[in-house]
Amino acid sequence: MPRVNRTFVFVLLLASSCAFLLFQLYYYRNYVSKEPGLHLLDPAGHVTSSQVQWQNLKKFLALAQFFRLPLFLADSAALALLSQDALRQRAMHEPHCSFLCAGRPITSFALPASQWQLSPGFLLAAEQKGFQLLEVRGRDPRLASLDTLSGEEIPLHFLFRLHGYIIHVVLLYERSGGYLWHGALRLKAAADPTFAPFRLLDYGRHAGAYDRPELLLTVVDGLDVRVPRNISRFLAQRQEARFLECRYHDARSFLQLYPDDSSAAAVEFRRKAKVLLRLAAQSLDRLGVPFWISSGTCLGWYRQCGVISYSRDVDIGIFISDFRPQITTAFRDAGMSLKHQFGKGRWRTVWSCPSWARTSNWTFSSSTEMETSCGTEERRRRAAGSSSTSSLRSPCAGRSS
Repeated sequence: MPRVNRTFVFVLLLASSCAFLLFQLYYYRNYVSKEPGLHLLDPAGHVTSSQVQWQNLKKFLALAQFFRLPLFLADSAALALLSQDALRQRAMHEPHCSFLCAGRPITSFALPASQWQLSPGFLLAAEQKGFQLLEVRGRDPRLASLDTLSGEEIPLHFLFRLHGYIIHVVLLYERSGGYLWHGALRLKAAADPTFAPFRLLDYGRHAGAYDRPELLLTVVDGLDVRVPRNISRFLAQRQEARFLECRYHDARSFLQLYPDDSSAAAVEFRRKAKVLLRLAAQSLDRLGVPFWISSGTCLGWYRQCGVISYSRDVDIGIFISDFRPQITTAFRDAGMSLKHQFGKGRWRTVWSCPSWARTSNWTFSSSTEMETSCGTEERRRRAAGSSSTSSLRSPCAGRSS
């Protein structure tokens, strides 16, 4: 039997092992690493995708901190986990993606647009870090009432992709009413529809409006992250944040045929009406009571993007099931007095504001009235498709949204 050369066998095995190792590295780099589910080994030797997503977030947030961008977490799934486990001890300070990843390939953040304009080098730096970028722009609604400027576009959404994971940044613009607004996400014809799983995005199906949230800087999954201080309120607002823009073009056409009253009395009434509506909205918002503008007030917004000066009142409505006695107290605390309460099945109240109630630099008098109506539970069931019933026991004292 011929004698085996041990040295030859050893060299052959070593060469085969090296070739197999090189093949594994080649396959990983050219195939696995380009798929959405890129995986790395954790310290225990187990394959995990959240490690990759966490590394992406760490790199992105470090870049945002370098450019002093005050991003805050707006991801509904992550915030829901935080509100349930809220700032407890469960792994919040450990570098594991138990909150921020939330089992989804997308993490959403929001940013005041005024701060974004101060950091023009951020996008270039992100691309240098390996992020792919999709920028979505749209018309500026703040200029829609001006014919000569209505075509100007502004950035609305940024999507950053790395290793198949998406970081969605929503830009929030301040509107004249003091609220924050974001636009809808509408892709241009030349945009890549496969860039991200757009159906999974939290924001962009429609425009939205939010109160300015108070932010808290904390540590989540081992990363410094700003979150809304009142997470539950922010999530509740998100469910009802759909924003309907006024139809400026149709309003201009209407006002060309029927010019708005520009007398001093009409201008004063429109200012008073807006202040009164804001007072009612703030009072009801503190109580968590939703409302809608109704009757002539709604017609004025829909038809001419304003207040009908000859209507002489402000109309709002609430569902009877949302009524509570504290509404009357809240309105009185805001300076409004109850003038009338009447009706059966559909309760209606009329409130007026005393002359001492002030907003900004001017005073509005008791001549301005606000009429509030409470719809029946039958109307609510028809609107919501619900089969529940409720009796009409409490008189409705007024409400606004």
